[in-house]
Parts: sequence; C-alpha cells; structure tokens
Amino acid sequence: MKKRILLGVISALVAGAVLSGCGEQKLTEAGAAKTGGKYGDAQAAVWPSLTSGIPKDPAIEARIDDLLSRMSVEEKVGQMIQAEIKNVTPEEARAYHLGSILNGGGAFPNNDKHASVADWVALADAFYAASMDTSDGGVAIPIIWGTDAVHGHNNVIGATLFPHNIGLGATQNPELMRQVGAVTAAEVSATGIDWVFAPTLAVTRDDRWGRSYESYSEDPQIVRSYSGRLVEGLQGRPGSDELFAPKRVVSTAKHFIADGGTENGIDRGDAIMSEAELIEIHAQGYFSAIESGVQTVMASFSSWNGEKLHGHKYLLTDVLKERLGFDGFVVGDWAGHQFVNGCSNVSCPQAVNAGLDMFMAPDPSWKTLYANTVAQAKSGEISAQRLNDAVRRILRVKLRAGLFDAGAPSTRAYAADESLIGAPAHRAIARQTVRESLVLLKNNDGLLPLQRSQRILVAGDGADNIGKQAGGWSITWQGTGNENSDFPGATSIFGGIAEAVASAGGVAELAVDGHYTEKPDVAIVVFGEDPYAEMQGDVSNLDYPGDADLALIQRLKAQGIPVVSLFITGRPLWVNPEINASDAFVVIWQPGTEGAGVADVILRDGKGEVNHDFKGQLTFSWPDSALPTVRNRGENEALAQFKYGYGLDYGQSVQLAALSEESGLELSHGNEALAVFNGRALDPWSLQVTDVGNNQTVIASSVSKLQGISVQSVDRNVQEDSRRLQWTGEGNAVAGFFANSRTDLTGYLENQGALVFDVKVDGAPSSAVNLGVFCGQDCGAEQSITDVLNSATPGEWRTISVDLQCLANGGAKMDMVLSPFYVRTAGALDMTVHNVRVASQASADIHCG
Repeated sequence: MKKRILLGVISALVAGAVLSGCGEQKLTEAGAAKTGGKYGDAQAAVWPSLTSGIPKDPAIEARIDDLLSRMSVEEKVGQMIQAEIKNVTPEEARAYHLGSILNGGGAFPNNDKHASVADWVALADAFYAASMDTSDGGVAIPIIWGTDAVHGHNNVIGATLFPHNIGLGATQNPELMRQVGAVTAAEVSATGIDWVFAPTLAVTRDDRWGRSYESYSEDPQIVRSYSGRLVEGLQGRPGSDELFAPKRVVSTAKHFIADGGTENGIDRGDAIMSEAELIEIHAQGYFSAIESGVQTVMASFSSWNGEKLHGHKYLLTDVLKERLGFDGFVVGDWAGHQFVNGCSNVSCPQAVNAGLDMFMAPDPSWKTLYANTVAQAKSGEISAQRLNDAVRRILRVKLRAGLFDAGAPSTRAYAADESLIGAPAHRAIARQTVRESLVLLKNNDGLLPLQRSQRILVAGDGADNIGKQAGGWSITWQGTGNENSDFPGATSIFGGIAEAVASAGGVAELAVDGHYTEKPDVAIVVFGEDPYAEMQGDVSNLDYPGDADLALIQRLKAQGIPVVSLFITGRPLWVNPEINASDAFVVIWQPGTEGAGVADVILRDGKGEVNHDFKGQLTFSWPDSALPTVRNRGENEALAQFKYGYGLDYGQSVQLAALSEESGLELSHGNEALAVFNGRALDPWSLQVTDVGNNQTVIASSVSKLQGISVQSVDRNVQEDSRRLQWTGEGNAVAGFFANSRTDLTGYLENQGALVFDVKVDGAPSSAVNLGVFCGQDCGAEQSITDVLNSATPGEWRTISVDLQCLANGGAKMDMVLSPFYVRTAGALDMTVHNVRVASQASADIHCG
C-alpha cells in the first residue's frame, strides 16, 4: 500500500507569524481515495445518534442567554483562551477576562515542585477572585482550572498514583475504573482545581507510539467499557446526587480522534484510514463517554488523512457536536491550533470556525492570540454565531458544574483537605488495581508464589525506584528527575516485598547490581523502561534495549539462583532473551505509587497459602520479534508471542519452552551511502515545504510557488535532476525531505557519517540558514550552514558535508529519523540542491568533534 506523506510535521519548525487565516482546509487526494471520497452529510449516517447523559436545562440555557447579552466581544474571546500558570498572572486573567487556566506537566504554584496543598488552593483562589472582579464593568464569570490528572493527581506531591492506563486495561475490570475516577477527582478537588484532562481514550494500534501506556487496550470494546465509568467516577453519575457534588470534577475525553492510530506510531502523526475504521476502532470510547455526560473533549494534535484535527470541521462540528450530540465544549491541546494549515501560534480562526471552542495557549503569546481572535470576531472572519456558540458551550459547562455558585475554591467542601491527598482508602484502591493488573507470562516449575520466609534478593534498577515504577506524567511531565522522597507515602517494589518478608521472619536484601552478602534462595529482578511521555517516548522498533538487565539475570541464574523477573513497561516489547533467562516472568507495567500490590501477588501469605492470584490479562498483543510489525487482535495475530487475553494464574501448570532469540532486526553498519534525493526524492522521503503562512505542501510538480518560498525542478546533469529553492525573505519557511516512517542512521553516526549534498548558490543568504534533522515534535537538531553558503562561489557547484555528530549532539535521535535533511531560513536565499545523501567515512566541512 502506498504510504501517505507525514504532512504537518514540519510546521513546528517555522516560527509563527501573525496571520489572519486562509480558507477551510480541503481533504487531500490521498485521504479522499482512502476514505472513499470526501466526507459529507451522506457519510455522517454511519455515526450513531447519541444522547448526552446530562440533558439541557432550560434554566441554565436562559441564564446563558442573559450572560451573552451582557458580554462584549472582548469578554467572549477571553472565555475562549486558556493560559498556563507559568505564563499568566491573576491580574492578567482579570484584565483579559480569561475563561480558563491550566498547569502543564511540571508546572506548579510559585514554580515550586513541592508546593503544598494550601499553595495550590491559594493560587486557585487568586485566579477565581480575578475572574469575579467586575470593577471594569465586565461580567463575573468564574475561571475554570484544568490539569493533567492522567493516573491520579500526578502533579501533586504525595498524591495517589494509579497504574497507567495500559495496566488498568489489563485488570479488565470496568467497574473498578469508577473508583479510580472518584479517587482522582477527590484529590484534585482538594487542591481547588475543577477540571481534569482525562480519560485518554486512544486505541493504540502501533506499540512504537510513545503514548501507548495511555491506552487501555488495542481492543476498542475495552476502551468503550472503561470510558463511561471513568467519566462517572470523575464527574459523578448523571441523574444522581453525585453529579458535580463535592469531590467531583469536570472530565475530558481525549484526544479526539484516532491519536492511537497514526501511521508507524508517530506521535502527532497522521491516522490514515477509512471513516468506517475511524468509527469502529477509534470512536468507541467517545460514545460511552458522551452517554455518561462527559463535558469537554480535547482535540488531537494528529491528523486524519492529512487534515489536522484542530481544524477539522467535519469531525469537530458535523460529527461530534451534531451527530453525536456533544453539547459541552471542545478544548485544544497545548497550542495544537498552530499546526492547522495556514495558522500560527497566535492566529487561527480556522480552528474556531471548525469547532474548537477554547484555545489551549500555554506560552506568553496568548495575548497576541487573544488580540487577533478579537479582531477576527469583529471583522466577521469568525462569525457572531460561531463566537456565541463557543462561549455558550463554555458557560454551559461552568453552570452545570456549579462553578457560578460554588464560591472561592478555599470555601468549598474539602478544600485544602490534606488528608485526601494519598488517603489510606485511596491507596488501598490503587493497590488493588496494581494486584489486578499484573500479567504472568511464565511460571516454570511453579516458582511463584514465593514463600515469605525465604532469603530473597531483590535486584535491578527498578527495585527501589518509585519514579521509575510510576513512569511518565509523575510529578514532572516526562516523569524524570524524581527521587523516592518526591513520593511521600508511596511504596517501592522492594519496600512492599521487604515488609511482607519481614512479617514472616524471612530476609529481603536489596542489591541493585545483584551482589549479595549471603546466597539467596531466590532472586527478584525488577527492570524495564525508564519514564517517558509523549513525543520523547516514540521508539523505532520493539526491542527492549536492556543488555545490562539480561546480563544480571543470566549471572544470577549461572549461580544456581532461581530468578523472578518483574518487567516495568509502558508497552509490549520483545524480551524473549530475558524471558528465557528467567524462571518466572511478570509484566508489572508502571504500577504507580503502590508497589506493595506486587508483593501481594508474588508472595504467599503468612500461612504459606496463595495470598492473591494473578488476574491480569493482556489487552495488547505481545510481539514475537522486535520488528515493528503491527500485531493486534484480529490483525497479524499469528505474529504475537503471547496473544491478546493471555495471562497465567496459579491454577495453571504451564511449562514455557525456550523462545526464539532472533529479534528479526538487521544491524545497520552504515557502509554504503544512503540516498535521500537523487534526481527525485527516494522512498520513503518526499520533498515537502512549509511556507511563511504555515501551509504545508508536498511538492509533486516541477514549479511550485508558495508564500515566501518557491521550488523549481532544474537541470544539472540530466533533465530536472535538481531542485532550486528560493526564499523571498518574508519570514521563516522550510524545505526538506520528510517521511512518515522512521529511518535508523545510528550505523552512519558510528561510522564517521555525514549529511552530504551538492549545492549551487545563486543568491547568498540575507539571514541565518540552518540545516536540520527531524525525529518528531521536540526531537531534532539544527546546524548553521550560513557561513558555508556565504563562502560559496556564486553560480558554481560545491559539495557540503555536515558531521552527523553535530546533529546528534544537538538532540536528534539518529535511530528515529523522519527527515534527514531540511533547510530553514527567514531571510532571502537562492540555492539549488542535488544528490542529497548520508555517507560514512565522510570528510566534513562542518564538524563538532
């Protein structure tokens, strides 16, 4: 099947300019072919007609009418802006009548990671007071604070952290999810926050995606069975006294839609599929969420068949709001509007017109976005009807949630109640989820459960590392930079084992490197993935790169010590060598703060009986090799080492035979040059341009003129074997070779590799020119080539070579390359390129040592 090009990945490379927008996006030809034609009213019939669990209240609608009649355009636009607490003050929120604030991952009151519950509530009070200040004649509308509470209130020190969603999925216990939601809501409400960006309803199809652990399952029916119950746990059951009662919050279904279905598992990539597949696989969780009354939906960074979701009128308005009956509001994701064709970070009427109701505008440029949106509303570029609809939806949610009558956060029930943060009852529920999430892959000779009275060695870098077992989105965004002391009240894996063993007179010895003082009866090795979050978590294949962990397991085995391996992971990975070297192998996912739940299952009780049996079952197919082949229920199931639903318990006597240790991967030595462009862009790359207006285009014709940049096919040796790139100096624009699949260039990096291209300069640069390598959002590096181009003899060809080490040092992950070559400048430049390649043993013009 011909792959679509990854449109949109280069827009982040272009500095945003203040734009007033272009027309509605059109479905690309490739997307239209895949979906069977341009979407429209006829196709909308395949979507179900749903009814929200929270019906419209005439009294609320009348109150909204009154509020809208008294609000200025400026006040209405203010409601549509959500600023981040690091980049907004309460005074600014008052002056701009902001509708919302958020704290992103790693943002805290006073920039203090260890901010107290009282600090959180005090900041919430300050923003609330600002929003209710009518001294300028405005209308008092309470601000709403949103936070990423994706596995508990994960930004707050001492909070209860649950296993990530992939672990919750393995419990296959939808009813337990209601309790998970309720605990999360209670702890969030104690800090004065009203709204959580959860649950994530992604259905992961390619496990290389760095957010795979945020998905409950590759099976859409698991996601559907969970989503409604989580919404009810967070908000309360519709039609009951629970609904938006104290200790409840507004929830969000995210990220609409198909964020887990992008090609090759590339974060923020393109979901290329028919509309039927979109509905059958990726929409199911939204159906039960809407029926359970979810009040907000977050748009996805990703695209559907080449069209960015933040600007997708058909899906956001025609489908979500009209067909599916969603009457809450749609919020953007972390400046995601800037990736819509023709938009920038500070101007995107296209997104509003498509159905986005609230911009998530986290950086200081939110003021410019506000000003531009006010101007667009006044000019009619954003109609009064669309403006009023967006604000009506925001006010409806705030009124339903009781924010107009709740008073200041500090005056609400349970406000600043520190006893709710990490409460024993909450931790008990989290510990239960840990127990039920564990999946037993191997238990040869019935090694598990272990007697507590034994001498047990606990080894591995995950043994006593709460940050590692909690994973990403734990205090910090990526989950990195944490210590055990950052999780007061939590229990590490070793901590839980040690307590249980001591209770029966046994001995548990911690030795990360496996060196013991006295030979143990059994060893438990805890290892696996280090924490990561979106973008930085993408991988190029499914191999677990744990040579040191394997060596540790093998060394203990060689000493005649039975080994139990506990694998921390956010996705299925190829670990056949580690499984073979172990007597028992348990996938513990990322269990969160309650590591004692692991000991509950792998250790017998004080009487020597089974304490808790294994209940977890795989809701993701486990790979039989490291090859990045998609393996899902009903799709390539024969290539699964352990199929969907697999999971042993203590009632089964299964002797697992040795597994193949052939990863299937071929080691790249980088001995031969890798051609990127030679007369034409070579597979998998395509020449793409992002112009000054942030319009992204695949160049398929011999002459293309865009805003601030033009491309022309010209002759060097044979007809049209080169590309002339001309920048006008109107602003930042990018031209380069991009793909929607990753290429591993590490072999070239290790072999003194360089990025090499022939160039002819006919117009020297008037501003800085950078050459870059791109591996995903916030993943890549650039190297200045300004001096080299300035020194070139006009009209003459020369070869330029840039050491790959320069780009690797700058942050480019060379095993995950999406673009091995792009050029960016805001100035004027006239250059022609020919024969772009990656070569080894190259003599570099630009090198970094």
